[in-house]
Amino acid sequence: MGNKSYLVTGAAGFIGSALAEKLVNAGHSVATIDNLSTGFRENIPDKVDFIKGDCSDTDTIGQLDKYQFDTIFHIAGQSSGENSFGNPAYDLKSNALSTLLLLKYALENSCKKFIYASTMSVYGDQADEPVKESAETNPLSFYAIGKITSEHYTRLFTDFGMTNTVLRLFNVYGPGQNMKNLKQGMVSIFLSQAINSNKIVVKGSPDRYRDFVFIDDIVRAFIQADVFDDSKYRVINIGTGNRTTVSELLEKIVSKLPYEVEIKFSESTLGDQFGVYADVNLADTVLDWRHLCNLDEGIKSMVNWTKERQ
Repeated sequence: MGNKSYLVTGAAGFIGSALAEKLVNAGHSVATIDNLSTGFRENIPDKVDFIKGDCSDTDTIGQLDKYQFDTIFHIAGQSSGENSFGNPAYDLKSNALSTLLLLKYALENSCKKFIYASTMSVYGDQADEPVKESAETNPLSFYAIGKITSEHYTRLFTDFGMTNTVLRLFNVYGPGQNMKNLKQGMVSIFLSQAINSNKIVVKGSPDRYRDFVFIDDIVRAFIQADVFDDSKYRVINIGTGNRTTVSELLEKIVSKLPYEVEIKFSESTLGDQFGVYADVNLADTVLDWRHLCNLDEGIKSMVNWTKERQ
């Protein structure tokens, strides 16, 4: 990769901090914008230049004028489908407007590459088979609508000479996830409840299914997208290709804990997908990427990390 300069938005959060740390450790220069609304200042690696602010604020974006970035990784944003129903205007600002302003900045400052963190939520409910990037999108939440809108902005800016990649992330989990946020991240929500109260309250059917992908694999996907993907515009699924039901996930989590855990079920949340998992052929062929960590190993790692923090 050589020594490069990166903007990683949201480096106080789960995915952004992990990516920023990997880049810094590889000798690259990294800056971040984060408003600390859900992330934590201590998550930002020491060598990262930190701009406290909102990516949807023009004054904050103006503070980037002193930099010259090779690539922008846009990861920051409101990331809860459930929360998006409570304040859809904020969600639109946090996700879609931030993407538009950063793309405009990148174009005006000759940053040719923009890699956007989208989500499997844009698919909505699909047939019970691996979903391809070509599938018709059917967003079920304001959050998913904001994400698909951002994808279209990202595509449109390639007409102006940029090289942009959208990574549709499936259910990310692992050490570093915000265990206090009980409205985002199925693995972290269940594990946090189990450890803090010996009880898990599941919102929705145990037969729902997801594709859980470990944080280290996600970070590697972003780096591979910067190295390998030189197409004008591409959308790529980042998942494992494995279908895991909520019941199976609960069993794996509980089996890693040394005590009994009570499990209760309640009504589902607005905009919740019943099931989706990824077709990952494009990630394999374009990025030379495939997941390396299986779910049992990943949950064990996350449980150990959580115990160490207590």
